[in-house]
Amino acid sequence: MGGQAKGKKKNKAKKKDNRPNREDAGFVGLSPQERMKVRMHEKAKKKTAEKYSVQQLLEKTEECLDSFDFEMAALFCQRALDVDSNNLQALDMLGHICTELGDTQKAKGVFLRAVELSPDEGHSKYMYLGQIHSGQEAVDYYTKGIQVLLSALDKQAQTKAQAGAAAARDEDSELLTAKDVCVAYCSIAEIYLADLCMTEGAADKCKEFIERALQYHHDNPEALQLMASYLFSTERNQEGREYLLKSVGLWLPAQKQSAASFSTEEDMQNEIPPYESRITTAKLLVESEEYEMAVDVLEGLLEEDDEVVQVK
Repeated sequence: MGGQAKGKKKNKAKKKDNRPNREDAGFVGLSPQERMKVRMHEKAKKKTAEKYSVQQLLEKTEECLDSFDFEMAALFCQRALDVDSNNLQALDMLGHICTELGDTQKAKGVFLRAVELSPDEGHSKYMYLGQIHSGQEAVDYYTKGIQVLLSALDKQAQTKAQAGAAAARDEDSELLTAKDVCVAYCSIAEIYLADLCMTEGAADKCKEFIERALQYHHDNPEALQLMASYLFSTERNQEGREYLLKSVGLWLPAQKQSAASFSTEEDMQNEIPPYESRITTAKLLVESEEYEMAVDVLEGLLEEDDEVVQVK
């Protein structure tokens, strides 16, 4: 018997490697259209990073905000975050822009990301989160914001003492003030006057936070008006009327004088309470039978915006 013929070696077919490569790893589960969008977005990010710095994009964002073009501001700010997703200034600005555009959910996500990155610096994100939420959640955000704000005020005071007020002003063009603390405490007091008014001890907490607000800014019109609202709600009408008249007296005469002289002095404008607050002022004046003063307040509101139904 002859020797067995050796069988020819068969080349084994190479197994196809179905593992996604690094480039396609992020596309798993996406449709072709979605993959195309992702690729285009990545390409746009790369092009933006090559052409503009984050600072340049944020400057463009500021320009758009100054002209109240919030849609375009959002685009520039998002481009900045595409380049640096952890940029706190960009996150703060985008959150503010989303709030102005009424996109509450996106604003919330942006501010929570900022909280995650920097929980103990930058109080404004907590103030915005307080506005977005209600009830106890809002109180918690405002409380944390006040803690951060007071810490920042202490640091600012130390910087002033060491380098002088002028140097501190150069370092931070928007200096924090006691008024900021006052407004934050007013925000908490308003919650206990409204959303949490039925909770145990709500009236006492409301009064406590208004008093704290007045400690930081004793002649703040909004804080004084809030105290008036609290006193009216507890049927201490005469005391409430006194606080209300004191509040209105701090800004209404100056506003009338400014209107008569067609003045638009910025300092005076800053002292006038926000539009919504002045609607409440008019209502409280009517309740106090201060009709002439109520008419003056309402006329000022109509001059600013004659489309608000509540004022007409």
